Order: sequence, then structure tokens, then C-alpha cells
Amino acid sequence: MSGPALLVLYGSQTGTAQDTAFRIGRQAQRRHLKVRVLPLDGYNVAELISESLVVFVCATTGQGDPPDNMKNFWRFLFRKSLPVGSLSCLDCAVLGLGDSSYPKFNFVAKKLQKRLLQLGAGLLLPAALADDQHDLGPDAVIDPWLRSFWEKVLVLHPSLSGVEPLREDEPLPPSYTFHFLDGETDGDEDRIGTDPEQAVPSESRPFPARMLSNRRVTEPTHFQDVRLLEFELGGSNIEFAAGDVVMIRPQNSAEDVQLFCQLLRLDPDSRFTLRATGDAPVPARLPQPCSVRRLVERFLDIAAVPRRSFFELLSTLATNELERDKLLEFSSAAGQVELHGYCNRPRRTALEVLSDFPHTTAEIEPDHLLDLFPEIQPRSFSIASSLKAHPNRLQVLVAVVRYKTKLYRPRRGLCSSWLASLDPEQGDVRVPLWVKKGSLRFPKEQGTPVILVGPGTGVAPFRSALQERVSEGKTANVLFFGCRSESKDFYFRSEWEAMVEAGNLQLFTAFSRDQEEKVYVQHRVKENAALLWDLITNKNGCFYIAGNAKQMPAAVCDALKEAFQQEGGASAEEAEQMLAAMEKSGRLQSETWS
Repeated sequence: MSGPALLVLYGSQTGTAQDTAFRIGRQAQRRHLKVRVLPLDGYNVAELISESLVVFVCATTGQGDPPDNMKNFWRFLFRKSLPVGSLSCLDCAVLGLGDSSYPKFNFVAKKLQKRLLQLGAGLLLPAALADDQHDLGPDAVIDPWLRSFWEKVLVLHPSLSGVEPLREDEPLPPSYTFHFLDGETDGDEDRIGTDPEQAVPSESRPFPARMLSNRRVTEPTHFQDVRLLEFELGGSNIEFAAGDVVMIRPQNSAEDVQLFCQLLRLDPDSRFTLRATGDAPVPARLPQPCSVRRLVERFLDIAAVPRRSFFELLSTLATNELERDKLLEFSSAAGQVELHGYCNRPRRTALEVLSDFPHTTAEIEPDHLLDLFPEIQPRSFSIASSLKAHPNRLQVLVAVVRYKTKLYRPRRGLCSSWLASLDPEQGDVRVPLWVKKGSLRFPKEQGTPVILVGPGTGVAPFRSALQERVSEGKTANVLFFGCRSESKDFYFRSEWEAMVEAGNLQLFTAFSRDQEEKVYVQHRVKENAALLWDLITNKNGCFYIAGNAKQMPAAVCDALKEAFQQEGGASAEEAEQMLAAMEKSGRLQSETWS
């Protein structure tokens, strides 16, 4: 290999930034560059001063936060003690992945670019701000940005112009090789280990929590199946507070595992060891040796809608001309509208794609599996209970994702469907989980009022907060809850009514479909403008929003601004400033998801 060494560092929460980083890595390989692709927290950031060419690929999570696997890097980079010109030898570029339905769109990429400039780094081109909400997804921004990036690299390193890149349809060597073993499956490999010395369960060592109950909390005829799940935490060392989240990594269904093994002609009971062909370590979550069943059930994300890189890799393996041409079209920049119509819009899974390309699927060797399929990512759920009300217990409220597209089979959410399928009444059910600090923080002062707006399953973190606050004798609590129907999906009704009866809660409800005119939580916020003005301005109250990120959070904030104008005589601009001041001081917080 000739030319400069490229380092691609990524911060990824759901796997999209990781996928993009590896895509850049493959493009570098095709241009005969020496390349390393690493998570930001897997890299010694002190070595950044000796790098010459780096691409940072960063997602923005939640309310403008960096992903978990770049938090240590983030803290280091923003140390005030770092000298101003410390990165003056570095040429770099920032590629951001965000979602414009969130207020702090691509906040991490913007802030990172600003900090790199402060430290003297040379930016090859302005940061890419890719948007998940674009009709064609992040690639609408990434494709032209990458073309510009490679043009800049050629200007910087003219020696690369004389090197003929590998063609896009030429296969690259796999990242790992499989070495199959003779003999039977090791029966112990599927057991989840627990370390009695371990202080707190984590992603690398989750706690196998026993599921105690799995109860549907919506009326049987209601279109939406919502479950309240309870887990036993005895001996786990897990502690959490209101606003924290539990992380759960789902498994593929037995039916999907069986079909996958049939399509690829794999014996699910065969065992193998993995060897890396380059610098990448063997995934820590895979035991050595490992069975094919465990790999497919717990590691490969075969039920996800595949990314463009999946088609790119498949096209390099295809020998059937018709299938190869289609796969090349799907992996090209010009074919993204076509790919979107085939895959993204109907939410076609990778497993279904394999069925549509039988000749190519028959040619997939096991060595390519870990390059083709990403790892199943953990899902986060707001914890819906408090340890003060339910010692050694953890509860979550889960809406089971199921919907129709033009495809014959209904689409199902992997994690929610897997959790809903577990039945603790049929035997011992264990779910590996760990807990993370959430973004919501509740006031410690005894008399500070909280106003909670949580329609639907958005009420989950507020149930945890109310249980905690009531146990601490904090009675200044206001809840705005909304759902479709009082008789079908009014979660925790009896609990709220008991709190109201005891003088611990003021409750306002909005049942959108129980009357001709739809009523939502924002309407109830408007109706109670005087109460909210009093609580916020006279009693230093804190305001919280949780739920779907589409229209609700913005509509609730608009209703609150109207209250400031109506009750406090504020102008529209002053109301906006009051809201911004509340957010800055932590008195307005939200936890939303799309």
C-alpha cells in the first residue's frame, strides 16, 4: 500500500455511524490506502497529535448527546488544558449523522468540528450533516460529501492519482475467517455468565434478570398491544433512579434462525472458531468456539432493514448476471430511489432480501457473514418503576411494534416482539439487561413542583418519578396524560387515581378518540395556563415532556409559550426566551423518540 494512512474514528449508538465508517474504510482499501476503522473510545486519543489524516463519523443521540462509545473521547477533547495548536499537523473531516425531527440536529458533529478548529486541525471540507428524515436517508448527503472528500485527499496527496483503484464489483478480503470444528455443540455456551465479583452489570456483562410477569395493559380489542414487564434484580447490584433507562439486546426468532440456516445451507448445531484477517479484534460477545445457532440467534441482525452496504457487499459475491446487475444498481448512488422503494419504504428485512436473491445467497460463504450483517444493537427502554416502591424489581412499559406495509407479512419490531413472546408462566425466563443513566433529572428540593407531560408510553419514566417522589413525601406533582380511549389504553389508571385521592397528584387527561373532536395533551396544557404560570414562575416548577418526537413535543412547547403570553403578558419573543432559559437551567427537559 502507498500514500498516507487513513484513520476512521466513529461514535455510533444504533450502528449507522459504524456502517458509514466501514464504508469509508472499504473505499480507502479500494484506493490502496492503509486504513484503520475504530470506535472513538477504542482509540488512544492522545495519539491524535501524530495522525495525519482522520475522518470522524459521529451520530447525535437523544437531546444532543454523544454516543456511548465516544464519551471518553468527548471528555478528553474538551479539556481546557489542551494547547490551542495541538492538532496543527492533522488534516481531518467530520461526517455527522442526525435526525432533523430532534431540536439539536447533528449537534455532536457541529460541536466537534468547532473544537477541532480551535485545536488547530485543518478541515478538508465542511462537516457533512446527514439527515435520517431525508427521503433517501443519510446517503443523500453522504454520497456527494464522500466524492468531495476523496477529491480533497487527491489534491493533498498527489501520489494517489497514479494508483488505479479496485473496481467496485471486486470483492475485498473478509474481516474474519471461520474454522469449523468436528463434534457436538458445547451445551454450556448459551448460558449467561454472572460474575459474583462484578460490581455493576454492563453491556459487556449484562445481568440475566428473571422475568416475573408479562402482562398486556391495553384492552384486548385495542389495536395496540402494550405490555408491562417486570424483572427480578436480586443479587445484581443494579441501582437506578427516576429517569434512568434499561438496555436490552433482543434475539432473532427461532423461525427466522431456521430459515436463515436453510437459505445459506448452514447446520445450526455446527461449531466454529473465528480468526481476524486484519487488526480488528474478534467480537467479544461471541464465545470461542461458537455454534452457528448462537451466532444467528443472538448476534447477526438478519431481521433489520439492510443498509446500502449490504447490497454493495452482496454484489461483489454475485455471479448470476441478473441478480448482480440489480445488486449493483441498489448499491450505486443513482439507484437509491429504486433501493428506497424496494427496501426502506416497505421495511423489507435482510432475510427477505436473501430469499429474493437465491443464486447469490447460495454463494455466500460463512467468512462473509460478519461483514454482511451488523451486530444486533441493544434497545433502550425508560424504566417505569422505582426501587423505593418496588425493591429489587424493574418494570418497563413496551408497545409491541407491528404494522402493515405492501409486503404480505406484517412488519414486527425485533425487541418488542421477542419480549412479548416470552412467557414466565411456562418456565424460567431470563433476559440479559443492564441499566444506564437517563437524560431526565428531577429536583431534589422537597417543595419544587414537577409538571409531567407524558402521553402514551411516554408516561413510563414519569411513573418511576412519581413513585419515587411520593415515597419521599414530595406532593407537588402534576401529570398530563393522553391516550386514545379512557377504556382501552389508560395506563396505570388506578395508580394515578390512588395518588390523586391521597393528595399526591393533580391529574389532567386527554382521550383523543372518545369524542368527535380530537383532544390532545397540548390542549389540556393550554386550558391550565393559570396553574402552570403559577407553578413555574412563583414556585420554580420544572416541566418535563416524554413521548413520540413527531408533533407532540413542539405542540406542548407552543402551548406553554401561549400560557406565558396569556397569563404573564409576555410577547411571543419573550415567551420563547423564557422557554430557552428554562431549558438552559434544566427546568424544561424532554425525552423523545421517533
